[in-house]
Amino acid sequence: MSLLNYAPTKTNLQKLRGDLKFTRQGHELLDQKRNILVMELLNLVDQVIHFQQRADETLSQAFKALEQAVLHMGKLKIKNLSSSVNIKSDITIGTRKTMGVTLPVVDTNFTDHSPYFSLKGTTFRIDSALDLFKQALQNIGKLVALKISVIRLANEVKKTIRKVNALEKIAIPDLKDTVFYIQSRLEENERDMFVLMKLVKQRLEKKKVQQRRVSHE
Repeated sequence: MSLLNYAPTKTNLQKLRGDLKFTRQGHELLDQKRNILVMELLNLVDQVIHFQQRADETLSQAFKALEQAVLHMGKLKIKNLSSSVNIKSDITIGTRKTMGVTLPVVDTNFTDHSPYFSLKGTTFRIDSALDLFKQALQNIGKLVALKISVIRLANEVKKTIRKVNALEKIAIPDLKDTVFYIQSRLEENERDMFVLMKLVKQRLEKKKVQQRRVSHE
């Protein structure tokens, strides 16, 4: 903590008191922002864990379904069938804001132009694998957006914490000390002025008394 470079005047005292009030309000708002960001960050971390598990499980199920289809139909036939699959994907990347932080939102949609192939001589595991892979891609899209959001929010939390600490440990104490110093100096000057005026008054009264005595003599 250190005193700010201000002359001990009433004008500066009023200014610094205003600055101190404004800084305290800013500190309060930043503290609230920090708490909201931390809560949102923890919520996103929970969602990341959830979608990570869903993506892993869905991918695992999709590959198992594909493996079973290969065992029933053969690798060559599966390869030939894959060329007839007509699915268009549409990935939409949007944004949302939390406390001024821009976060990505990813939506993955599919347009199927089925049937892709004849049901004769095929297994239901092919359709199951296709559905599972689509689900996995949707989960992965959401997972990527959530991970990016976590990184951005974590960076914003760090910045906000630094600002809160700077106000709490440096700016506010320095302003308080400077206000106290200037106020003390002004009070001291007033006391000195009062004592000086009292001495002047006493000397003037003493001089008047002396003049009266001289005039009576």
